Amino acid sequence: MSAYRERRTPARILVVDDEPAMVRTVERILEIEHQVRGSSAPAEALDLARTFRPDLAIVDIRMADMDGFELMNALKQLDPAMRVILMTGSAYGTDDKLIRAIREKAFYYINKPFDRGVLRTLVDRCLELRALEEANRRHLEHLESQLAEARAFQDTMLPEREARLEGFVIHAAYRPCVELAGDFYDYASAGADRVALLVADVVGHGASAAMLTAVVRSAFHASHSEGYDPRAVVRRVSESIAAFEPERIVTLLCARISRRDHRLEYVNAGHVGGLVAVPGEEPVALASTGPLLSAGLPGLGWSRDELDWGAAHRLLLYTDGLTEATDGEDEQFGEARLRALLGRRPGKGRGLLDGILAAVDEFTRGHPADDDQTLLTARYAG
Repeated sequence: MSAYRERRTPARILVVDDEPAMVRTVERILEIEHQVRGSSAPAEALDLARTFRPDLAIVDIRMADMDGFELMNALKQLDPAMRVILMTGSAYGTDDKLIRAIREKAFYYINKPFDRGVLRTLVDRCLELRALEEANRRHLEHLESQLAEARAFQDTMLPEREARLEGFVIHAAYRPCVELAGDFYDYASAGADRVALLVADVVGHGASAAMLTAVVRSAFHASHSEGYDPRAVVRRVSESIAAFEPERIVTLLCARISRRDHRLEYVNAGHVGGLVAVPGEEPVALASTGPLLSAGLPGLGWSRDELDWGAAHRLLLYTDGLTEATDGEDEQFGEARLRALLGRRPGKGRGLLDGILAAVDEFTRGHPADDDQTLLTARYAG
């Protein structure tokens, strides 16, 4: 006995055959366990279906006013989820009818006369699959709802895409390739005339990656007591992810810029994605100053590097989702193209980021992104 019959959940079943005796026969077989309504006319059956709302229809193929295939399609227009079992008493063209039944997505095709046990088992199986599909649909809707809530929460962790802070103008762009992404950016005041900026990339996507970005954010803001010193930021992130699995890897670049001291300090923890540009000069890369972050690499240290910072300087932090974007033929966008764009338009903020993203889109020619794409730029205001 099937699992469906063990549960004995009654279903609504519509039976349509232009032979009233066949309608009564099927009704007697099934009405012990289900609500069954019968009709000998297709038009009447359609009207009945609108109020009865059957879960399953058992329909004869050869009828005078409308054949079973036409009626099946009309019923599915009323309810696309409705299952239909087709019946035929004709031995002529059996193979052609079977092929058409398969193509038009009937649940099953059965020849008359049929054994009542076969019909009951077939109906049980049909209803069981429909119930499973409905349960899966509800589960998927629940997951999609949870993903949307998680995505909305992740968005709240990111600051505004544009800000004026301590005499600096900051712009950001953020394009996740999936619902829950592994990229993260942030910025904060590090005291009078100083700002701290951060871009991080968590390996992987999904809920675990999103959770790790929340850990990075918390560690970044916890370092406010240390003036957002880049080494303090990296140390706090490293300590915060110590409880995660070793394969949970984070790369990040944290920079602090001072208008008063005309200096840029930074720590690059295995991150590919930091350039400083001055008009007329080749952009300078913010090279790695220590390893990436992982619970599998405890006790490591990171050094801090410094650069002179002037009124014409522009900082661009980004994740490798940009430089590793492909054109569908394994060629990557690469850092050289990014350097060229930054060299031509170093004075732009939002326009620079929009121009970079447009260039990446043109290069990929609509090829779907395999990774998140994040950009953060800063310059003096005025």
